[in-house]
Amino acid sequence: MMSGALATLAAAPTLLQSGDGTGDSAVLLPEWLADALGLDGLGGVGTAIAALIAAFAIANVMLIQAALAGPWLKRKIAAAFWGKLGPNRMGPGGSLIIVADAVRMLSKELIVPDGADRPAWDLAPIVVAGSAMVGFAVIPFGEIGGVQIQLADPEIGLVLVFAIASVTSVGLVMGGYASSNKYSMLGSLRAVAQNIAYEIPLILAAGSVVIFAGSLQLSEIVAAQQETLVGPIPAWYILVNPFAFVLFLTANLAEVGRNPFDIPEAPTEIVAGYQTEYSSVYFVLIYLGEFLHIFLGGAIAAVVFLGGGAGPVLPGPIWFVAKMWAFFLFTQWARQTFPRVRIDQLIEIGWKGLLVLTFANLILTAVLVGVLEGDLELSMAALQVITA
Repeated sequence: MMSGALATLAAAPTLLQSGDGTGDSAVLLPEWLADALGLDGLGGVGTAIAALIAAFAIANVMLIQAALAGPWLKRKIAAAFWGKLGPNRMGPGGSLIIVADAVRMLSKELIVPDGADRPAWDLAPIVVAGSAMVGFAVIPFGEIGGVQIQLADPEIGLVLVFAIASVTSVGLVMGGYASSNKYSMLGSLRAVAQNIAYEIPLILAAGSVVIFAGSLQLSEIVAAQQETLVGPIPAWYILVNPFAFVLFLTANLAEVGRNPFDIPEAPTEIVAGYQTEYSSVYFVLIYLGEFLHIFLGGAIAAVVFLGGGAGPVLPGPIWFVAKMWAFFLFTQWARQTFPRVRIDQLIEIGWKGLLVLTFANLILTAVLVGVLEGDLELSMAALQVITA
């Protein structure tokens, strides 16, 4: 039994890298649209138009999901935890509360605080929501009918999506600083400290997957998980490297600001942090950006650890959306379950706990892959880092 397990483990890197090339055989959505709409003849202009149409479609799908998750499902879940009913008066299951809330929030007066630093105060909500939306440009949502639902597939896709997501911190600092409010400023400083402390562990946990897949290209990482480990068990990296998944999930929870890491908002301490002074459409943008970031975090987890759109029977995009929603439900469960940690505890967990563990996981992964693939240079380099 032990020898069989070792043989399977030894074959894992080869299996993971062989994949069926999901991203290789399928056509990207903009290319398919350009061909289907006869835009090929327009050259670069036609390609740009097709890309805009594809981006518009994906953006609307994500906005609809954020609208469902924010004003409605979040309240239903919280009510279930508290033994209450939640929204139940407007529409089926209270779902039309989404429309009511949108009208209510957008019709409110946009109050600009005295001393606000404009245009930074005006741009901050756009940066927060926009950075999450742009991140979906490189996410492979799965294949359907020979078409890969993905806008772009750069070779540095994983680095790019992390870089885009981290721009959110800039928006939070802009909003907190420009609001001329001490609670907003404290919230923005907390957000930056938290993002720096947990961004590095998040990337290092994903880096261990890159060692297995041998690529930063998101479609290649998904393709590397298309084989099976044993019988019907898929070679998803959540199974190959479960410790990295736990570390990634913890850091991801901090990145999206959910309990026990909701320090930047902390309503009982600093009102609502960086968003205290925002109202009307600006508050809607920040609120929308918050849930878009949760879904982006779920999308990255699905690509890196859960096989992307892989799954039985149903089309790939359906499975991919289901995995994003699973992450959203996890964040809501954590929000209602874990108590908030103090700011000093949060920083200590990030720098003294997660960072050390993710470094150890990264180095051990490099040693393991080097040994299994006979790459002694990789193993020796990892061992030198350990002994240094």
